[in-house]
Amino acid sequence: MRTTALPRTLLALLLSACAMGPALAQDASHGPSLYVQGNWAERGTDALTLGATLPWSGWSKSLWGGELRGHWDIYLSRWSFDAAPGRSDNLTLLGVTPTFRLRPDEGRSAWFWEAGIGATLASRRYVAAHHEFSTRFNFASHVGVGINLGAQRQHELLLRVQHVSNAGIKHPNPGENFVQLRYALHF
Repeated sequence: MRTTALPRTLLALLLSACAMGPALAQDASHGPSLYVQGNWAERGTDALTLGATLPWSGWSKSLWGGELRGHWDIYLSRWSFDAAPGRSDNLTLLGVTPTFRLRPDEGRSAWFWEAGIGATLASRRYVAAHHEFSTRFNFASHVGVGINLGAQRQHELLLRVQHVSNAGIKHPNPGENFVQLRYALHF
């Protein structure tokens, strides 16, 4: 799907999820989640991502007056891009990222920051009209800021910046930078 309709689709999913009833847990933000995410790159590559987060059970640390927790981020992403003038192409990418999340005010804040570095494997090499990756295996690193909403903090909005490249394993290694908007539902 070319992503001209992607922002409308994400907005519709967000509004639908906010209309759902509250989760049973008192603070669902520490539980697993399912998410949908829009990705927009600086050179015209767009993606739609579906994924899940799985918390590191019982692991948390105090840090800078906040609470640091971790989770696994497992996702499947469909990249759409221009392969040549007048021809579009796509590929599928599987990713796994260990992620750290810092929540201020000893963990009581609805706001949080997160960062992670993980690995991805594409269905084939990314070869766009403007540049190409030399490997199917790449690393994905990100930083982001988000907020949990809802009576039990079951809804999550997250804005991230992600860099995908092979870290110099093989050349060329141009990398791709994405701005990402995620909606997650914790349960």
